[in-house]
Amino acid sequence: MTITRTLLASFLLISVVQLHAQGNRLPTPDKSPLDISYYPPNYPVLKIQDKLTEPLLARVIYSRPSKGGRTIVGDLVEYGQVWRMGANEATEIELFRDVRILSGKLKKGRYTLYAIPGQELWTVIFNRETDTWGAFRYDAAKDALRVDIKPERTKELSEVLTMYFERNGAQVDLILRWDDIRLSIPFIAEPAVKGKG
Repeated sequence: MTITRTLLASFLLISVVQLHAQGNRLPTPDKSPLDISYYPPNYPVLKIQDKLTEPLLARVIYSRPSKGGRTIVGDLVEYGQVWRMGANEATEIELFRDVRILSGKLKKGRYTLYAIPGQELWTVIFNRETDTWGAFRYDAAKDALRVDIKPERTKELSEVLTMYFERNGAQVDLILRWDDIRLSIPFIAEPAVKGKG
């Protein structure tokens, strides 16, 4: 009887230790880490330092794949195919004000950002379906806005996909840089309605 209890106790102890060890395994770091860019740049830091000079306009959340010796546009990011504008989860943008983008308008809110690269123009898509992986379930019926933008080819290469906001006169541009591509998406904030930030 004592041997049975000892064996049972030992089995339970080993099981608990194994379960605990499995629960403490950390996920491996992602090859394409998640990043966030704000306009105004460094918004959270400026906010806690009481150094804001303009209201929050937008935040983009995206994963940052590396070039890693690959051909990006026309190969990894195929011409004519919907692309998530990053890696892993589809890139999302949150607008804190209504904006104009070229000839289109978007209400404040969250959108998934997609692009369809072309050799001359890229179609940038703001889609209402959020919290999605890749572009596998992209649904054009949920597009809020599509705009065509001509990308620039640069001599300065960007190894890692990078997105950031930059003031450009009366507008704010969301800049996407990767490899030799620079894509600039212009935002103009609609005037705030009195009493509504």
